[in-house]
Amino acid sequence: MQKIDFTKGDGLIPVIVQEYRSREVLMLAYMNRVAWQKTQKTGKAHYYSRSRRRLWLKGEKSGHLQEVREALIDCDNDTLLLRVKQHGGGACHLGFRSCFFRRKEGREWKISAKRLFNPEEVYKK
Repeated sequence: MQKIDFTKGDGLIPVIVQEYRSREVLMLAYMNRVAWQKTQKTGKAHYYSRSRRRLWLKGEKSGHLQEVREALIDCDNDTLLLRVKQHGGGACHLGFRSCFFRRKEGREWKISAKRLFNPEEVYKK
């Protein structure tokens, strides 16, 4: 039985998040042990915010929840890959489906995706 190794990186592990059907990479986030336990208990992705220094349920404000369909662990037991059903369309807090919406073209990064929602309306900033 493999266990997740939370001893590296101040108790945080990186989590790659993919849409379970298309395998599109939606985001990279971090989990601590408590976030992982809540994810397992609820079936919804919980993460640890390094900037806010607290746990958060993905979609707690926007309604864009991530329903976990599958979890995979890497060979070092210190990185997870979550395959999720993304509810509400967008995983990115800036209003895009994926956080990876910019593509390098020459010397510049250009937006290569359509914005799905206005974050100022969703998050009431």
